[in-house]
Amino acid sequence: MSEGYDLAEARDRFAEIVHDAEQGKPVQITRLGKPVVIVLSLREYQRLASENLSENLGFGAALAEFRQKYQIQALDINPDQVFNQVRVGSCGNNQTTE
Repeated sequence: MSEGYDLAEARDRFAEIVHDAEQGKPVQITRLGKPVVIVLSLREYQRLASENLSENLGFGAALAEFRQKYQIQALDINPDQVFNQVRVGSCGNNQTTE
């Protein structure tokens, strides 16, 4: 990461900070000595955002991606046979309360 700036200095050097970010150098901005913001290029932001999106597809999309990647259909697995001993035939809780 390139050098950081406090907020007041960042205001005065904004054009330079934007230029650094465009060149691929993230710039840290601090307030009262504590880091509060990172300025980065649009390209880097979009890359990070797309990585985050693909990691958070949701269960259905992640399952579809898994099935496609590992070609589950080609493995010829019968789920009923695999999970026969795992599944419980009854549904719900059979305990009674008094």
